[in-house]
Amino acid sequence: MSMHRIVLLAVLALAAPALAQSPEQHLAKAITFATVSHESADDFDPAAFAALHDWRESAFPHARGVLEREKIGAASLLYTWPGSDASLQPVLLTSHLDVVPVPDPESWTHPPFAGVIADGFVWGRGTLDDKTGVVATMEAIDRLAREGFRPRRTVWIAFGHDEEVGGQEGAGAITEAIAQRGKRAWFSLDEGMAIMQPGEGSIAEIPLALIGVAEKGFLTLRLTARAAGGHSSVPPPSTAIGRLARAIVRLEEQPLPARTEGVVSDMLRAVAPQMGGLRGFVLAWPGLFGPLIRAQLEKDPGTNAMVRTTTAVTMIDGGVKANVLPREASARVNFRLLPGDESAEVIEYVRGVVDDPEIEIEAETVNEASPVSDAKSEAFALLSQVVKEVAPDTVVAPALVLGGTDTSHYGKISDDGFRFLPVRFEQRDLERVHGRDERVSVDNVRLAVDFYERLLRRAAGVGDVR
Repeated sequence: MSMHRIVLLAVLALAAPALAQSPEQHLAKAITFATVSHESADDFDPAAFAALHDWRESAFPHARGVLEREKIGAASLLYTWPGSDASLQPVLLTSHLDVVPVPDPESWTHPPFAGVIADGFVWGRGTLDDKTGVVATMEAIDRLAREGFRPRRTVWIAFGHDEEVGGQEGAGAITEAIAQRGKRAWFSLDEGMAIMQPGEGSIAEIPLALIGVAEKGFLTLRLTARAAGGHSSVPPPSTAIGRLARAIVRLEEQPLPARTEGVVSDMLRAVAPQMGGLRGFVLAWPGLFGPLIRAQLEKDPGTNAMVRTTTAVTMIDGGVKANVLPREASARVNFRLLPGDESAEVIEYVRGVVDDPEIEIEAETVNEASPVSDAKSEAFALLSQVVKEVAPDTVVAPALVLGGTDTSHYGKISDDGFRFLPVRFEQRDLERVHGRDERVSVDNVRLAVDFYERLLRRAAGVGDVR
């Protein structure tokens, strides 16, 4: 080896600590890989995911040295950090690699895949959903491995590649791989809820660290009306579109009943002691004051969705020409199922409300609501403890996730499935998820790393907590 090369390698070795990147820089780089999930499998871009995988291996060298890596399906990853005590159930930390498309990149303050750090934020598609979880988890493991931390409890880290389109090929395949080995996790932790800062529409005046213990299911029904058709100059008393329109109006005017028992009641009771006064007293007794509480929550779409299976007409189709009576008109109605409301029961409810035997009702997509994880478990108490360490101003409460997460799969191999991304959300941040100018603050990125590092010490260290 030439003297010039030896000197160069020595200089690079000395400079290595200075070249280390911060968590926010790592996240910014992860954003530059456009790992977009499309509805059509033909649009899948394996190169973007492969590039992200290669970068992650180089960005977290200490993690790479302790983790066993498996590629699952087209682009998902399952990592194992073996623990020293095989009698302990593993813990499963999960996030997803894919992001939703960006239909309007020119309207963004910073290009959605540029990975810009500006004004105290990392900007780009995936910062909130869900690459902060990916990067913060790897950052925490890298730090622990660098200092020589050795887990007693095995840690699984699962990164699915298709959560935004249902997760079947990613989280679903990872779940199946673990199940085939006859293993179960003590608990799993995925995205879903966050630390909600108080603001307009908040149910509390303090930051709420909401840990999702369940998620709503979804049911899509296709309603179809048929008629003889013909020329519009001689219309019948009721057309296919008219009959369908009446069915839609009935569904919107008669939503499924609101309920405050279960997860919502648990959340309200957890929040009540911090509220004080009459409001705190009412929230502490959701069974007694259910009608009053429901009336208040129903006023806002966000809180209304917490207490009922929602009804949303999302697509409609019928007619080909202005002077032609259509022979068929159809609509798709999406219901988000509250735990306890089963799809078969909702379908029967719809039949009764529509009250028209000429309307055909067909289920196109069904995914039942998840089981409810135990908010009184040791695992939930552990999560709460770590949250209070990194965000001591918060009140921790169980909550219901309104959308879907990969835990709909991972929950099948976990004693408890929790959904919580350790970042602070302002009310206005909610519209950035899947929307324009998605971003996460630098402080939030560091908060997430701190959370995962502390969680791993407690969950996997089992007494080796510093």
